[in-house]
Amino acid sequence: MELRHLRYFVAVAEEGHVTRAAARLGMQQPPLSQQIRALEAELGVNLFERTARSVRLNEAGMSFLKDAKALLAAADDAVERLRRTARGEEGRLVVGCTSSALLHGLPPRLLEAFRARYPLVRLSMQENTTRDLCDALSEQRIDVAFVRSSISRYPGLRAICLHEEPMVVALPLSHRLADAAAGPLSMRELATEDFVSYRRADGPGIHDALTAACHRAGFNAHVVEEVPRLITAVAMVAAGRGIAVVPEALKAVQATRVVYRPLDARSAFTVPLNLAYRPLSAPGPVGHFLTLAREPTAASAPARPSRRRD
Repeated sequence: MELRHLRYFVAVAEEGHVTRAAARLGMQQPPLSQQIRALEAELGVNLFERTARSVRLNEAGMSFLKDAKALLAAADDAVERLRRTARGEEGRLVVGCTSSALLHGLPPRLLEAFRARYPLVRLSMQENTTRDLCDALSEQRIDVAFVRSSISRYPGLRAICLHEEPMVVALPLSHRLADAAAGPLSMRELATEDFVSYRRADGPGIHDALTAACHRAGFNAHVVEEVPRLITAVAMVAAGRGIAVVPEALKAVQATRVVYRPLDARSAFTVPLNLAYRPLSAPGPVGHFLTLAREPTAASAPARPSRRRD
């Protein structure tokens, strides 16, 4: 039995007339009658009561009609799901993100826009360090990743730079420089400070950018603590362990216990917010997400920090 036989049967059952059913199907009446007879022979059951002018479903035919319609509907749904999947409108997208990248306003906005545009794609998130996310991306365990560092160590990956974010200085409330009204700081003012630093092994981008900024100011940072996450660095600052230089979006973290001051024009530097991905062999949901990320309205969106309580 083929799906076309079911379609023939449903047409005849609904029209109650073989000639009208044949016209509806775009075929001649004799071949349609033959196909219906062949279906009944295959089933071993008569489905219609026939008269000279019409055909009418018998009890077995009425029962079979419900099942035939359900089978055809399921087949149509399967074909449509297949087409949606081929177009990247259905499927799964696994997004990785560092904790600090999540605090930036852009990743949540992109995820919200993607959900609205492709509601049938199952979207899941994984939070981790830059190194672990890039490893997972290279090993095809996730599809894209929001990271703060360059992905140059991963030749199999590519990246879209979504935003260059200014760095700010995080200071304990009791620190001598913790006066937000005093304006921007110079890196040279931090030469004798104890630094809480992002661990280079987990993502060299921010670590290297800070090291370069210190060198330009004429000193090497005195690092008293290295941490795997920038949010942890801010927590250590709140505990009085030292100071940290972090992306501006982290100003939402420990806001009652940490003072954030910008850097002056001579000292200022930025770090990227990158969307890392593997080169695509087929578009799918990943391709649609990358297209959305490249749209000017997404790329130029202001970087409003997400609110986060500790």
